[in-house]
Amino acid sequence: MRIGLLHPGAMGAAVGACFTACGHTVNWVNHNRSQATQARAARAGLLPCTNLAELTQGVELIISVCPPHAATEVAQDVAATGYQGQYLDANAIAPSKLAAIDALLSGHSIHLIDGSLIGGPVWPSEAANGQTTLHLSGAGSDAIAALLTGSPLKTAVLSKQPGDASALKMVFAAFSKGSAALTAEILNVAEQYGVREQLNEAIGQQTAGQWQRTLAGTASKAWRFKGEMQEIAETFEAVGAEPGFHQAAAAVYQKLSAHKDWTTKPELSSLLASLAKAKSHAPD
Repeated sequence: MRIGLLHPGAMGAAVGACFTACGHTVNWVNHNRSQATQARAARAGLLPCTNLAELTQGVELIISVCPPHAATEVAQDVAATGYQGQYLDANAIAPSKLAAIDALLSGHSIHLIDGSLIGGPVWPSEAANGQTTLHLSGAGSDAIAALLTGSPLKTAVLSKQPGDASALKMVFAAFSKGSAALTAEILNVAEQYGVREQLNEAIGQQTAGQWQRTLAGTASKAWRFKGEMQEIAETFEAVGAEPGFHQAAAAVYQKLSAHKDWTTKPELSSLLASLAKAKSHAPD
């Protein structure tokens, strides 16, 4: 199958590599993309196109893997090309946003399939390093799962209802990334009160070390996680649950955004200094 992938970041490139390893042709738009993205795309075996209109010509499936805040704009851009086919939205977005994207695309004869990725980037050559699952929901999910037969990217079809895969991602990340923001802010507060070493003793050095490693690891992706926290807050609020936990987590990740895509692990003191800055509100 010919597939268009938008856009191959760390996760998207790995997803593209899994599709190419299964014998599919995967195209991407390489115009104005960074050297790091170009390198990831080359490693994944993706074929470059100069623009979105070229990419959508002849492809049967488009996969969107982008930061949450860009999901609607990417869908709008695809619709504007006149593309008619399948569209897998594999972004970390609230079910309500997915529904709005579905309504937009259906008006252009584009069939949406809901997808969510749980786990880290998994490459065919590194399959033993962990397991990542692409959860799918909506009509056509079984056919998408079949495209990845034999791939290290596992698939799980949840239901025929779009929104279920997105909802699962939201509640999963609400804990995994929400708790990471909480422990980061606890370290910040303990540092500012001068009791961080005593906290380490109270929770145990092993737990303290894990909190610090998690803080360093999430800092490089905080610029993206802040948007995901906002999507989670919207998901919670839609069913009458409290959104404040994850609105606060978004603000924590906003403060860590200065450490985007670090290549040299930042010192704990630098991370705590970022967290200690004056309260930073995540953008609306």
